[in-house]
Amino acid sequence: MRNHDEETLASMLRMLPAPPEAWVQAAQEIPLAQRGLDQIVERARADLAFREALIADLERALEGAGYEPDPALAEAVRVRLSL
Repeated sequence: MRNHDEETLASMLRMLPAPPEAWVQAAQEIPLAQRGLDQIVERARADLAFREALIADLERALEGAGYEPDPALAEAVRVRLSL
C-alpha cells in the first residue's frame, strides 16, 4: 500500500462522487437512534415491569413507551438485553 500525505488523500477524496442523500441522512440519525436504544436498555434494567413487558411483547411494549414501531430497533433491544 502506498503512503500518501494528507493533501494527496484530500485530493483523492474530492474526486469521489457525493454519497447518496439517504446515506448522509442515515449517518446523521445514528447518534439519535443510539441514544434511544441506550435509554430503552437503561429503563429495562432499572424498571422490572418494563423489562417484563419487553419480554412478553417487545414491539407492543416499545410502542406503549412511545417509540415508533421499527424492526431494527426491536432487534437491537433484543440483542442488548439478550431477549
